[in-house]
Amino acid sequence: MTRDERPAIVGVLLAGGAARRMGGGDKALALLDKRPLLAHAIDRLSPQVDTMILSANGNPSRFAAFGLPVVADTIPSAGPLAGLHSAMLWARDHRSPAKCVVSVPTDTPFFPADLVSRLMAAAGTSGIAIARCGGRDHRVFGLFPVACADALKRFLRSAASPKVGHWLSDMGYGIADFTIPEDDVDPFFNVNTPEDLQRAETIHATTLGLRPARN
Repeated sequence: MTRDERPAIVGVLLAGGAARRMGGGDKALALLDKRPLLAHAIDRLSPQVDTMILSANGNPSRFAAFGLPVVADTIPSAGPLAGLHSAMLWARDHRSPAKCVVSVPTDTPFFPADLVSRLMAAAGTSGIAIARCGGRDHRVFGLFPVACADALKRFLRSAASPKVGHWLSDMGYGIADFTIPEDDVDPFFNVNTPEDLQRAETIHATTLGLRPARN
């Protein structure tokens, strides 16, 4: 299925990380090669989707330079699922052709350039698919139909502990299985600590194969 043939997809960049292990602040704004992690995530996701939004709470003006709609959680204290739910509502209200959203966290600057196509190919009857790499599930890298919004809202309202895995188990989902390449760099490597950020600098400088082409 080509990009012109598939349903419109909204990409949601999850920027809720508080970077506590990095001294606080917005992890999405931490600098990699003198550019925010968010900018790297935008570079990788934008060629794969039709439009993008940013899932973040607080004052949206701190992200104004990126020119993306900033969508806050409508259900508080529910983690990444709350961001996903708000993204579904935004897609339903603002992008009527959009049938699904793809979520990616902004602290994973090297995620695959074919993530979306692989997720779409893996989606089962539920229309949901998540990424797996090296035997590890990456549940916040996922494809989710906008039609799931009401079911997700019910889950978030009723669950004592709204875990992504619990909701996925209820809904059913497919797996897009990725492999760690020969250079041993996990494409789903994420930045949690200053040491991780330094490693990302090394990867970024030396592993050109993981970097998307720039316009």
